[in-house]
Amino acid sequence: MGINLGKGERINLSKEAPGMKQAGIGLGWDINATDTGAEFDLDTSVFMLGSSGKIPNEQYFVFYNNQKSADGAVEHMGDNRTGQGSGDDEAIQIDLTRVDAAVREMVFVVTIHEADARRQNFGQVKNSFIRIYDQVTGQEVAKYELEEDFSRETAIEFGRLYQKDGEWRFQAVGQGYNAGLQKFVDQYAS
Repeated sequence: MGINLGKGERINLSKEAPGMKQAGIGLGWDINATDTGAEFDLDTSVFMLGSSGKIPNEQYFVFYNNQKSADGAVEHMGDNRTGQGSGDDEAIQIDLTRVDAAVREMVFVVTIHEADARRQNFGQVKNSFIRIYDQVTGQEVAKYELEEDFSRETAIEFGRLYQKDGEWRFQAVGQGYNAGLQKFVDQYAS
C-alpha cells in the first residue's frame, strides 16, 4: 500500500521507492449519471517541461495523438473513451533512465473532450485519482484522490513529476481550470 497524498503534498521517489527506474502513472475516474445526452471522454496529457517551463519541442507533449515522447521515455498507453470499469482508466509508462536531460518536470493534465459543446464539467465526475507505481514490482508508491468539487472546471492538473537535487519527486496538484487542452498547449509550447 502506497502513501495517500493530500492536495499539494510531495514525496521524494528516491526515498519512497529507491531503485525504481520504470514508473507507471495511473489515472482514474467515474462518471456521475448525467443528462447532457453525450458520452464523456476524458483525456490524459503529459507536458514534459524544460527549465524554461516549456516543452523542448512538440514531441514532448504526449497525448492520444502523440503516444511516445521524442526520447522514448514516456508512453501514453491509449485513450479510454468511456472511463468505465474499476482501476486505472488511462496509464502512462515512464522509463526514468531515458528521460532527456533537458526535461526537468512532467505535468499530468486531464481534460474533457468537447466539454463546452457537450455541457460537461468535472462536477459530473467522481472518484478521480492519480497514482504512481513501480512497473516492475507493481507496487503502488503514492496515490492522490481528488476530493474537491470542480463544478465548473473542464480541465484539471492532477500532478507533477519533477527533478530536484538530482532526484525524482512527485507532487499532488489538484488544480482545476475552466479551459480546454488548447490552454495548456499555449501555456507550455516553446
